[in-house]
Amino acid sequence: MIKTKAEKLIVVNEKDRITGYEDRKKCHRDKGILHRAFTIFVFNKKNQILIQKRSKNKLLWPLFWETSCSSHPRRGEICLKAAKKRLKEELGFTCQLKSLSKFRYRAVYKNINSENEICVILTGKYDGKIKPNPKEVADWKWIDIKKLKRNITKNPDKYAPWLKISLECL
Repeated sequence: MIKTKAEKLIVVNEKDRITGYEDRKKCHRDKGILHRAFTIFVFNKKNQILIQKRSKNKLLWPLFWETSCSSHPRRGEICLKAAKKRLKEELGFTCQLKSLSKFRYRAVYKNINSENEICVILTGKYDGKIKPNPKEVADWKWIDIKKLKRNITKNPDKYAPWLKISLECL
């Protein structure tokens, strides 16, 4: 992902109204500052979900399995445009996306950083080639929803909190 000095996340209140803009690291420090995020479920024609294992270089939940792609819209971006951009940056493709719902959550990582987000769930369909960016993605796979839920039940500590929450909304 290409980062600039001006890159700021969208800080919001409990009603998801913009209250300002803040640096990504500051938004995730300690208990976190409430900000906007999105998570994407991409399905193939077999109705399997594409999930990815986060890179070892990630600040939060490195090497955990998560949804197809997750990130934050930046200042001046709308969610759908930001999501398509991140899909391309992380997995090498884009697809049509639609908004399913959103949820609020807070999750602490190793008592040092956290997520504090209002997260939009987006869905899309894709059956083409996946070209993961190794700086962002350690691994990926297509998986049946029922199998994914069983895997999460057996090994919850291998999955990012937003995957577990958003999966229940599908």
